[in-house]
Amino acid sequence: MEAASAAEAQPISELADAAGIAVETATGAAFELESEGYLDVHEHTERSASLTEEGETYLDAGLPEVRLYEAALGADADEDAVPMGEVIGRSGLEGPEVDIALSNYARKGYGAVDSGEITADPGITTDDDAEAAALAAIAAGGEPSEDIVDALERRGLIEVSERTVRSVELTEAGAEAVEEGVEAAAGADRLTPEMLATGAWETAEFTEYNVEADASRDIPGKTHVLRETAENVKDVLVGMGFQEMEGPHVDADFYINDCLFMPQDHPARNHWDRFALSNPTEMDELPSDLVDAVESAHRNGVGADGEGYHSPWDEDFARALALRGHTTSLSVRYLSGLAAGELEPPQRYFSIGKAYRNDTLDATHLLEFFQIEGWVMAEDLSVRDLMGTFEEFYRQFGITDVQFKPHYNPYTEPSFELFGRHPETGELIEIGNSGMFRPEMLEPLGIEADVMAWGLALERLLMLITGAEDIRDVHGTLCDIEFLRNAEVNY
Repeated sequence: MEAASAAEAQPISELADAAGIAVETATGAAFELESEGYLDVHEHTERSASLTEEGETYLDAGLPEVRLYEAALGADADEDAVPMGEVIGRSGLEGPEVDIALSNYARKGYGAVDSGEITADPGITTDDDAEAAALAAIAAGGEPSEDIVDALERRGLIEVSERTVRSVELTEAGAEAVEEGVEAAAGADRLTPEMLATGAWETAEFTEYNVEADASRDIPGKTHVLRETAENVKDVLVGMGFQEMEGPHVDADFYINDCLFMPQDHPARNHWDRFALSNPTEMDELPSDLVDAVESAHRNGVGADGEGYHSPWDEDFARALALRGHTTSLSVRYLSGLAAGELEPPQRYFSIGKAYRNDTLDATHLLEFFQIEGWVMAEDLSVRDLMGTFEEFYRQFGITDVQFKPHYNPYTEPSFELFGRHPETGELIEIGNSGMFRPEMLEPLGIEADVMAWGLALERLLMLITGAEDIRDVHGTLCDIEFLRNAEVNY
């Protein structure tokens, strides 16, 4: 209190330095003195900006639109309009910088882009570019206007942080107390083993705690709620007698789709729905016996009354590499004996891994997600066994209202989807897909027993457990940090 002034508000951090104490200690003391009427505590928010890595790059090399304009001005051409390719080549812009330059070029009045040609307004001075000047000002510790700061933040060129600054000033009562003289009293803020051993605790004067005072917020690290859910799922399935599968995220279409009796002209196998690889583009070798068996199933079906697809089948198409659209490719590798050798029934296997699909982003879909894959191989299995397995699995997480709907899959018959009721909205949401693997899939793999299988969505299980309503809150660029800090998974 002695360091405070009645004439002007002073930052608590400066007063802490003057008193030689920690800022947190000074803040607690300030609130205590405010409660006693000796100080007034004021708060305001300060924003500060710093350059991102991309911002640092453009500070040195220049904004892409500025470099494009300078290249357009320097192009040798008889006409006002210059071919876009020529200007981009002269500018040295590459990759995403080209799109960034073109999207900001006309916005800033540098010229026009039309029909593959660029015009440049010779009356513009790039030194007047407000965003470029703001980058330099921020790097030098300056504070540009709020509009420019917001524009640079939207472009990802700066990061803006906010902090609460507290300052204090003496009240009239506080000034009188200082004038009369403040007596400092030493007090103990905790009971120590030494005080108990010496008996000093009997005469010690303990500091009173103000439980309503602000304190620094400590946010420790924790296991991601989705990872925690995955670990709990693994515990449940291992407890039910399952073994875990492992395998590649990038695989040949042969294992991802062909072995699942998915026709090669199926809409889900076109380039719009899958993430293909450009280097390398295909798998060098596939097991010839398995390829022949799978091709025969596609063309002719299996058994005396088999009926294939009578559609094109090409081994080069089957060799194409892509990110797996489901983790059922792992099931194929294990059932065929490629991953763990020949398996004899009964067997139970599962995996919890990422799958990748070119879906439209919404509250229940992302481009990559976690799938709970599982299958049981045994004699004389039925749909009742499959439904009972699900009821037991979801019961472990407190979910007892699981509903089933008949469905079609190329690789299972019968098939059905699973639905669970969201605890907050009451809406039924799809949580998985399942069925009995078809003979057209199992016979080429050399399996004579029954196999029941499923693919469940880990994120949607999380939604039923925690009440989350949007999968984008859980992971991805729009995740809700507060949700991740506070969500709990119990089972």
